[in-house]
Amino acid sequence: MLAGTTTRWPLVIAIWAAGLGVAAQYGKISVIFARMEELYPDAGASISFAVSLVGLVGIAFGLVAGMFVASFGYRRSMVWALWIGAALSALQALHLPFPVFLASRLLEGVSHLGVVVAAPTLIAGLSANRDRGLAMTLWSTFFGVAFTLLAWLGLPLVHRFGLLSLFAAHAVVMGGLALWLGYALRDVPVPARRTLPRLADLPALHLPVYASPWKIAPAAGWLFYTCCFVAVLAVIPPYIAAEHRSFVLGAMPLASIASSMTLGVFLLRHIAGVHLAQLGFLCCAGAVAWLWVQPGAPLACITLAASMGLVQGGSFAAVPQLNTSDAARSEASGVQAQAGNLGNTIGTPLMVLALGVSGFSGLMAVLLVLFLGGFMVHLLLAAQRRRLLAAGLAPD
Repeated sequence: MLAGTTTRWPLVIAIWAAGLGVAAQYGKISVIFARMEELYPDAGASISFAVSLVGLVGIAFGLVAGMFVASFGYRRSMVWALWIGAALSALQALHLPFPVFLASRLLEGVSHLGVVVAAPTLIAGLSANRDRGLAMTLWSTFFGVAFTLLAWLGLPLVHRFGLLSLFAAHAVVMGGLALWLGYALRDVPVPARRTLPRLADLPALHLPVYASPWKIAPAAGWLFYTCCFVAVLAVIPPYIAAEHRSFVLGAMPLASIASSMTLGVFLLRHIAGVHLAQLGFLCCAGAVAWLWVQPGAPLACITLAASMGLVQGGSFAAVPQLNTSDAARSEASGVQAQAGNLGNTIGTPLMVLALGVSGFSGLMAVLLVLFLGGFMVHLLLAAQRRRLLAAGLAPD
């Protein structure tokens, strides 16, 4: 799938919209989590699985999904993933018994993976070289934009029509996206399909991907980023003064999106995605140091979120920059999805543990280590790539 001289922006935006749909598979539970006991009053602590089960699939099968999508077809995988997501949300709107609801959340993880693995490869192929950084940065905003839209539109819907209305609305949106993309992508040239690996071969097929400093680099940095992003939004708010808290919490995701789409896009025209991610990690470390000195300072919180926007844009842009073949990009996207789900899963418990053991200083120390770790892992993998190239070993 070779990029042309012009970017097909309507299709890029359509695929980005599909990203909003699957990000809402996380967000639709997150925004109503405090009220989920109204639907399942006997669930108790098990209600937390309603959020985490979607990510569990990504942790276990992220890389496998990349291989499957390359075999099943990028266009077909995306459209079918959207249809599956629509069907599952429609079922959830019927107020399923709690065990069946959890099973549906697990299956939503499959739908989620189908889109987040196929979409970056399709976007990269639909973008001209000069626009690819902008297109990949746009894709990187799908989580933040989806959560913002759910807060603006989803919560009023729930307030007026009840919790199940959010699931029904999501089903309609996912079905509409499936119809839109099924039609819009019908004439788009797609990469040739690869042979589906045998089940017994899957463990061995992971090793070359993890060993490749080209394929693993975006995921390695992304693991450090995702350990922090959701956790920062979860554990820092109590330290923000009450009179500023609502404004800061609303501004942080928007600052992340704005920085990635403005400064991030500008810098990607001059530096590589990996270097932008490293710059973002260093800025994040500086913002954490600022917060350490002035806990809950509103401007420091917003600066931290804006710095994280640079990391997210650079990380997604690095996938097509480091991996030139569609198969390699699919594998890199798969392992990035795996790393992202792992980071989202372990990040908040890690922050809460640090807070419990060492208080605010412990939390800041962990954040500082993670952000500097993200910078260093890119430094080490870049050095490994240079050594391999000097030895005449090129990427796949």
